[in-house]
Amino acid sequence: MDFSDWTVLLAAAGAAGWVDAVVGGGGLIILPTLLLTMPGIAPQTALGTNKMAAVAGTGAAVITFARKVPMRWPILLPAAVLAAVTAAAGAAAVSLIDRDLFIPIVMAVLVAVAVFVTLRPSIGVTMATHPPTRRRTILVIALAAGLIGLYDGLIGPGTGTFLIITFATLLGTEFVRAAAMAKVINCGSNVGALLYFGFTGHILFALGAAMAVANIAGAVVGSRMAVRRGAEFVRVVLLVVVVAMVIRLGWQQFR
Repeated sequence: MDFSDWTVLLAAAGAAGWVDAVVGGGGLIILPTLLLTMPGIAPQTALGTNKMAAVAGTGAAVITFARKVPMRWPILLPAAVLAAVTAAAGAAAVSLIDRDLFIPIVMAVLVAVAVFVTLRPSIGVTMATHPPTRRRTILVIALAAGLIGLYDGLIGPGTGTFLIITFATLLGTEFVRAAAMAKVINCGSNVGALLYFGFTGHILFALGAAMAVANIAGAVVGSRMAVRRGAEFVRVVLLVVVVAMVIRLGWQQFR
C-alpha cells in the first residue's frame, strides 16, 4: 500500500470510531474501505483487521461513557463475556454460511427500526416512567448479548445499532445510556471475534494497530458528543446511520 491508501484507511477508521461510539455501524465504513483499498484481501482478514480497530475503539468508548453515565456492571460484564463467546462462534461459522442470505433479513430489520424510531419519537429520548424489573433487565441484556453477539461474529456491521434499539425499546432506556450499555456488550463481542481471527491468522497487525489508534480518537470524540448533546442528537444520528446501512446493504445485495 502507498501513502494515500494508508491515509484513506486511517480516515475511515477515525470516522468509524465516531459513528460506532454514537450509534454503532462503524463496520459499514471500515470494511468496504478495506476491500476497496486492498482488492486482494481475504474477507476473513478484512473482518479480523477491522475487529482489531473496533476493540480499541469500543474499549475507549466504554471508558469515556463510564465516566459520565451510570453503568450496571454486575449485569453488563457477564453479558459482555457471553457476547464474546457467541461472537467467536459466529466468526468460526463465517466460512460455512452464505452471508448473502442474511442481507435481506438485516435490511428488513433496519427498515423496521427506521420506521419505528420515526413514528415513536419518544423512544430513547426519555427514560421509562416505570423501570423494568431486575429480572427483565437481566433477561433482555443476556438475550441481546447472545444473539446480537452471534450476529457480530457472522456479519458485524450494525451490532451497536441493534443493541441500542433493543435497550431503548425493551428496557425503556434513553439513547445515551443505551449507547453506553451497548458499547460494553459490543466490546465483548469484538474481543471474542478478534481472538478467533487472531488464532486463525486473519489479522494484519501493523495496519490494525494504526487503525486502532485512529478508531480510538474517533470513539472518544463521538462518545463525548453523545453525552454532551443528549438523546435527541443520538436519535438523529441513529436514523441517518440506519438509512445509510440500508442503502449500503441494498447496493451490496442488488448491484
